[in-house]
Order: sequence, then C-alpha cells, then structure tokens
Amino acid sequence: MGDGDTIRVTGTTRANKTTVRLACIDAPETSQAPYGNDARRALQGELAIGSEVSLRTKATDRYGRTVAEVLRGSTNINQALVQSGVAFVYWQYIEGCDRETYSRLENEARLKSLGVWAVPGGIQRPWDYRKSRKAGSGSNNQPTGASKPGYSGSRYKCKQIGSWARAQELLKQGHSYLDRDGDGEACERLR
Repeated sequence: MGDGDTIRVTGTTRANKTTVRLACIDAPETSQAPYGNDARRALQGELAIGSEVSLRTKATDRYGRTVAEVLRGSTNINQALVQSGVAFVYWQYIEGCDRETYSRLENEARLKSLGVWAVPGGIQRPWDYRKSRKAGSGSNNQPTGASKPGYSGSRYKCKQIGSWARAQELLKQGHSYLDRDGDGEACERLR
C-alpha cells in the first residue's frame, strides 16, 4: 500500500500483482500532514493485508495502474473513505461511478466535519496540492484568492502570511511545505 488511494492486489498466484488506483476519489498526499497519513491508515484499516477484494475496473491510468472501485464483500472501500472524510470525490474523474452516492457521502462528511472537513472548507485538495508542488514556489505575489475565507488552492510563503497563528492554521489545512524542518510548527520566524 502506498498512499490513501492506491493498493497492491495479488491475484491467484503471487506473481500476479496489480497496482490499483481507487477510482472516483482522491486522498491527500502523504506529505499533506497529517491528512495523507490519516488516509493511508484508514485504507489500511479497511483492507488489512490478505483481505479478499473484488474490483469494478473503470480504466487504466497513464502510469499503467488499474483504476477501480474496490469491494470487500458488500463494502465499497472508495465510498467508505469519502464517507469517513479521509478522501475527496475526484469530480474530474467521476465518470463510471455513482455520482449521487459519492456526492451525498462527501456532503455528509463535510457537514459532520470529519477528517479533511474538520477545517472549514476542507484542506487543500490533493489535485491542487500536486499542481502547486509541480509549479514550485512561483512568484512573490500573494496567491490568487488567498484573501478568501477557506481558500486552500495555492502555495503560500511565510512572509505573505503575516502571523504565526495563521501559519499554524494553514499547516493544519495541509500546507505542510510551510514546516520546512518537519517539527510540526510552520513559519517559526513569524513567532
């Protein structure tokens, strides 16, 4: 198991291993502390090593992974992760999944403030997080929309944030790059 939305499945022979990307959901990246690790642990809790699963295959992604809904008995693991608030519905790739059910489960998790929804508006979405990491630090200007309440789409710089308390809030929302030394405190110089 890699992160909160990818598993390795062994077929009838040990040599027959498949990497499966869970369809229609996107879990926080492992580096989006603590939410990425929470998603990974939740997935491990749902699928202990040796669990028997069946797959509802949707596609093969550009990395050669099978994209599927994973079922353990009658439990749809993808939906269970959204319901518990450790994963988002991946609206860009919802095709082939039960859109209404996923929407309802995400909305319920948000209303109950579960997992990623404990932060008003949710943490930075994994797809935005990956995009911002790929783009690097960008310009010295304030990120687009940064003044909006609940904004979580761009990379911040400590000098743009203005206060130590706000930096800690952003760290909790998944902006782990603000904690350069990994000690659990963001932008120490603002203190």
